[in-house]
Amino acid sequence: MYEVCGEKELKTLLAIDPGDSISGVARKIDENRETIRRVINRLEDTGYVEYDDGLHVIDQTIRESGLTFLAHSADVSPPSITETYVLPQFAGMDYAFTAIDAVYVWTRGGYQVARDPEDYPLFIAVHESDLNAWTAFFDRFGIPTAQERQPVADLDSAIQVVLKPRSQIETEMVDGRPVIPLQETVAFANEHYATFESALDMLRRMYDDVDTDATYHMEPS
Repeated sequence: MYEVCGEKELKTLLAIDPGDSISGVARKIDENRETIRRVINRLEDTGYVEYDDGLHVIDQTIRESGLTFLAHSADVSPPSITETYVLPQFAGMDYAFTAIDAVYVWTRGGYQVARDPEDYPLFIAVHESDLNAWTAFFDRFGIPTAQERQPVADLDSAIQVVLKPRSQIETEMVDGRPVIPLQETVAFANEHYATFESALDMLRRMYDDVDTDATYHMEPS
């Protein structure tokens, strides 16, 4: 009865959206594809998951039960920064990383700025109609939210989520993470050129047709 109740099984069940591939689920939760393939096989064998033109969780109530368990676990062991990046995948709502995190995602983790482990905001674009639901979702894990970055001295947590409500969200997928489009990310970085000068040069090197104002050039390593 308990053989499929491990951490990876729980994360996999929570991450599956109807029609997902094994590779897609693995990218969402930052796991190795072969590891998740074996997890999916166990979940199929025990009747939790089926494959029918993509993956499907057979009983959706188990996902809510899993999320409740995860939220209670957060009372004992608060989510790490890495885990907080994965959490939105479990919310069942559309979102996209934006602002600083859009630069972080598009540079594939190559550029970080203005954050440290003791003061770490995540920036997420969400639908206006889902704003309260997102606030409630992160509250289950003890993670404060606001529409503007809050001083860390005013918070009980080093991690905060800055929710940016929008009427529409256009997303692209980079390494399993939904993110605002590249050109919008570049426009944000250009707007804050002094902070993102080196990131703009990195983006120019990584992608074709990126229009940047970057004049800074990193020395080869």
